[in-house]
Amino acid sequence: SGNNKFIEIYNGTDSDVDLSGYSLSSCSNGCDVTGEFDYPDNVTFPAGTILASGDVYVVAHGSADPAIAADQTFTYLSNGDDFFALTLAGATASSYTIIDALGDMGPDPGSGWDVAGIAQATKDHTLTRKSYICQGNIDWELSRGTNDENSEWIVTEQNDFTGLGSHIAEC
Repeated sequence: SGNNKFIEIYNGTDSDVDLSGYSLSSCSNGCDVTGEFDYPDNVTFPAGTILASGDVYVVAHGSADPAIAADQTFTYLSNGDDFFALTLAGATASSYTIIDALGDMGPDPGSGWDVAGIAQATKDHTLTRKSYICQGNIDWELSRGTNDENSEWIVTEQNDFTGLGSHIAEC
């Protein structure tokens, strides 16, 4: 609710990762042009921002609840209908490499996307990747699924900070 918005990036590799080689790219209220970012390289990471193996990096709104311990702040996080992707740094509107995605890179979905059979789950809910998902997924239709069993996500109520700052992976 309000400014309690955050995105966690999990390093599921066996090595430390320098996040300066990556960025978060986005579209606001759907993408103005399908397949193109409205805001490529919207969130960048300073050189030397190392994400240790098995650790998470939290990007949160600067006015979020203090329980959301952010590694970095960013004002324009999603209100439910904004496409976000982890991209290789240097993304442009039409030239990019997506590593992981949340939402569809198309028109405005209305208030939010359905996930795991829950209507508009990307709005006023917390989404957490299931522990057996071991890599990013650029296929939003496959990732979001149509029910609890075939979705890559666990959908909980808004302001659920359970597990924030950590991720348990079974990979």
